[in-house]
Amino acid sequence: MLFFNTLAFTVCFAVWVSNGVMITFLVDNDVFNWDSVQIGWLMGIPILTGSIFRLPMGMLTDKFGGKWVYSALLFFCAVPMFLLSYATTYWHFVLAGLGYGMAGTGFAIGIANTSVWFPKHWQGRALGIFGVGNAGAAVTTLLAPKILQILTNSGDFTENWRMLPKLYALVLVVMGILFVLFTENKKHAIQNRTTRQLLQPLKNIRVWRFGLYYFLVFGCFVAFSQWLMPYFVNVYGASLVIAGLLTSLFSLPSGVIRALGGWMSDKWGARQVMVWVFVLSMLCSFFLSVPRMEIYSPGKGIMAARSGIVREVSDTHIRVDVKHYKILSKSGLNQNYDENFLIFPTKDQWQEPVVKVGDVVKKKQLLAKGVTRIYFQANLWIFAFLVLFIGIVWGIGKAGVYRFIPDYFPNEVGVVGGMVGVIGGLGGFICPILFGYLLKWTGLWTSCWMLMLVLSVACHLWMRSTVKKLTKEAAPEIAGDFDRKS
Repeated sequence: MLFFNTLAFTVCFAVWVSNGVMITFLVDNDVFNWDSVQIGWLMGIPILTGSIFRLPMGMLTDKFGGKWVYSALLFFCAVPMFLLSYATTYWHFVLAGLGYGMAGTGFAIGIANTSVWFPKHWQGRALGIFGVGNAGAAVTTLLAPKILQILTNSGDFTENWRMLPKLYALVLVVMGILFVLFTENKKHAIQNRTTRQLLQPLKNIRVWRFGLYYFLVFGCFVAFSQWLMPYFVNVYGASLVIAGLLTSLFSLPSGVIRALGGWMSDKWGARQVMVWVFVLSMLCSFFLSVPRMEIYSPGKGIMAARSGIVREVSDTHIRVDVKHYKILSKSGLNQNYDENFLIFPTKDQWQEPVVKVGDVVKKKQLLAKGVTRIYFQANLWIFAFLVLFIGIVWGIGKAGVYRFIPDYFPNEVGVVGGMVGVIGGLGGFICPILFGYLLKWTGLWTSCWMLMLVLSVACHLWMRSTVKKLTKEAAPEIAGDFDRKS
């Protein structure tokens, strides 16, 4: 059951984030002319559907069992995914995205359908292994660009992109058939509860705090699984295939490492794991926030030591009467930094004459203005490494968040997991839209990482304030045991 749950989740996740590749391809090849805000909406809309329906799908799974709910989901999503192949307008993409975005609810179904099969002490590892299905994002970013390249003959026949949604639809149908044939149905022990009783745990502030954590480690993971494609293409001039490969360096390890995160949460406690997740997320986001840039600023100039007439001006010196002034020339400086591997910002200084032969100058008058150029390459490979690292950190964090749920809500895993998934999934919907607006307002691609820094700080501060509050309330003999309390 764990194998089939994970496999189905991998397929659903690959479908859920497929717009990242398709939209980037269509815009890059001038099939559609959409701006950054429209792209952000198209990437976010499937995530919205898959987020807001996680809670009811989790409740249905608790009530009826995972086999039939998961099977129905796979068959349903195949229909709008197939219809996407006939899309010709922006709103066609919107409507299709609303339909196949339901694939994102596969997480809430799978969480409930996995936890019911394992004892409490195995929950972290089992859910961590199930979470490896996040690697479906890497399947899309790694394979879809290459498939599009083959289907369209490297862009010569762009209309052949329409075969890709049909392939996705076929995979969904095949997975649905396998799930019907080879899985068993099992429900949680407590049944016949009213909807009001099922929703009772949502009054607990802990659910909403876990939701914010998941907004960062999962929602932002989903957002970047799509946003990194246009990021690499626009900032570094990468081809769609290379951009897909580099994006997979973010999404694949993040999905696979989730199993390790489950083991770590079982061993050291979810709270301890999440503390380090937030700290490392803050550090990575800070470094990734520094944009690729070239800044020119006034530097140290040259002023006349005495009054006189300018007799000679060249790139290397200025002569006023008999007085010579040596100036820093720009000619010997490196004019193409992109050819070098640069880690830190570099600084160049030179001076440019502002007088000409025959000018009468006074003492302290400016003869040559100074220019300082600061260049930061934001090296592609360093950037890719930091993205890989933060993806791993978030992957561990995804397992850490869900390790809490079976302990506190053992009979409402589907409901609580669904609600946490809703909040987290909304991050995948909201963030690409925010990224688009931030890019439009600031002109900086790294503005998305600045947002990640703010979110990481907010999560860290909320967890820290909770721990402080519990420390004051707890008895000294149990002050060190906060996993159950936090």
